Amino acid sequence: MRSRCLLLLTTLLCVTLSDSLQAAEKPNIVFVFADDQCFDTLASLGNTEIQTPNLDQLARRGTTFTHSFNMGSWSGAVCVASRTMLNTGRYVWNANAVYNNSEQERREGRWWSEMMKSAGYRTYMTGKWHCKADAKKAFDVARDVRPGMPSTVPQAYDRPAADGSDPWSPSDPKFGGFWEGGTHWSEIVANHADDFLSEAASRDEPFFMYLAFNAPHDPRQSPQSYVDRYPADSILMPPNFQPLYPFAKEIGCGPTLRDEKLAPFPRTPHSVQVHRGEYYALITHTDAMIGRILEAIEQTGKAENTWIFFTADHGLACGQHGLMGKQNMYDHSVRVPFIVVGPGVKAGEQIHQPIYLQDVMPTTLELAGVEKPAHVEFQSLLPTLAGEERPRQPIYGCYLDKQRSIRTDQYKLIAYPNANVVRLYDLQQDPDEITDLAGKPAMKTTVHRLFAALQKLQKSMNDDLDLSHLAVE
Repeated sequence: MRSRCLLLLTTLLCVTLSDSLQAAEKPNIVFVFADDQCFDTLASLGNTEIQTPNLDQLARRGTTFTHSFNMGSWSGAVCVASRTMLNTGRYVWNANAVYNNSEQERREGRWWSEMMKSAGYRTYMTGKWHCKADAKKAFDVARDVRPGMPSTVPQAYDRPAADGSDPWSPSDPKFGGFWEGGTHWSEIVANHADDFLSEAASRDEPFFMYLAFNAPHDPRQSPQSYVDRYPADSILMPPNFQPLYPFAKEIGCGPTLRDEKLAPFPRTPHSVQVHRGEYYALITHTDAMIGRILEAIEQTGKAENTWIFFTADHGLACGQHGLMGKQNMYDHSVRVPFIVVGPGVKAGEQIHQPIYLQDVMPTTLELAGVEKPAHVEFQSLLPTLAGEERPRQPIYGCYLDKQRSIRTDQYKLIAYPNANVVRLYDLQQDPDEITDLAGKPAMKTTVHRLFAALQKLQKSMNDDLDLSHLAVE
C-alpha cells in the first residue's frame, strides 16, 4: 500500500511537470548560490536573531531540505571542491581527478551549463565562479565573473583586539573588498539578474540562470544600515563556543590557515559576537538582493513555469568550536540551507532526508529532459519532492588527508588521522556537537560499527586515505 501511494505521489508530480512542459516547452530554472552560508542562518529555520524575510518567503512558497550537505574538500578553499562537484556532478575525489581538466570537461559537454545548453536552454551567469572551466564559454551570457573572494586587507584579520579596539569597518569603502568598483558586489549580482530576466522575458527559449553571490564570505562587508541591526553585545554566543579547538593544528585549522586568522587566539566572546554580527548583517543584505531577484522573476510573466533553487557551497563556523572557517566536519561547516520552489512543489514543507547540495544539478537535468549521464553521481531530488523515501548511504565528509567523517541519522563519527583521534556525537541528543562520546565504554560498539562503515564508505568514494592506524579500541 505504501509503495502504491509513493508511486501515485510521484506520478502526480510528474503530471504537474508534464503540464508545465506543455505550457512552455520546458521549465525555466533559476539557481541562487550563496558562499559560506551556514544551515542555521535563516529565520524560517528557527534562528531568532537573524532577519531573512525574502528567504523566509521562499521557504513558505516551497520545500526546504533541512539536512543538505557538502562532502568536503581536497583544498583549503572548500568552495573550489564544492563548485567543481556541482558543475561536474562527480563525488569529491572523482571531481578532484578532473579538476585540472575542467575546461576539457566543459568542451566535451560534461559540465552542467553545457548540458543545459544542449537541452535548448539559454544560459546566464554572474558572480562567484571559482572553477577552472571558462565561465564566459560555459554560459551564453556571463557578466562580472568573480574570483573566490573579494580582495582583503590586513585590517580585516586578528580582530577585534583584546582591549576592544578594532581597525576594521565593514561599511567603509576604503577597505575595498565587496566595495571594489563602487557598487557592492551583491548588488551587482542583483542588477545583472534583473537584466538577465528582462531579456529572458522577451525570448522564447527556456532560461537557466546561475546567480552566485560571493556573500556572506569574508571580508563580511555591508552597508552601515545593515551592520546597525546587529550590535555585537546583542549577539547570542553559540552554545558550542570554545576559546581554542584542541586538535586545530592536527586537522589543518591552526593559526596559519587564512580563515582562522580572522579572529585572535584564543577566541573571546566579544570577538565571536563581532564576527557573527557582521556575518548576519551581510546575510541580511544578501537576502534583500534575493528579494530583488524574486521580484524580477515575477515581472517576467513566466514565474508559474520557473523553478527556483537556493543553497550555499558550504557553511561556516564563525566562532563555533573555537573555529572561524569551514575546513572541518561539524554541521555548521558542512551543512547548508536548501530551498526549492517550482510547479507542483509543496508550499511550506520540510524534508529531513539527508541530501548533498550538489543534487541540485541532476535535479535540473531531469527537469530539462536530459538523461542523466553516466559520470553524474549525485541524485535528482524530484522523487523525494514527490514523497518517495529513497535509501541513501550515510553522509560522507572529508578534508584533505586530515579529517574524515560519517554521519547517520543519530550519530556522527569524525576521524583525525594525524591526531590519532576519533570523536563521536549523538546528533539527536546533542545537535550542537558539544559532548564527545568516543571514549565512553558504553559507546565502544557504536564507534567500531561507524568506523567500519566509514572505511567502507571511503572505498565507494575512491578515497584511499588509510585510517587503519587510528585507535578505536
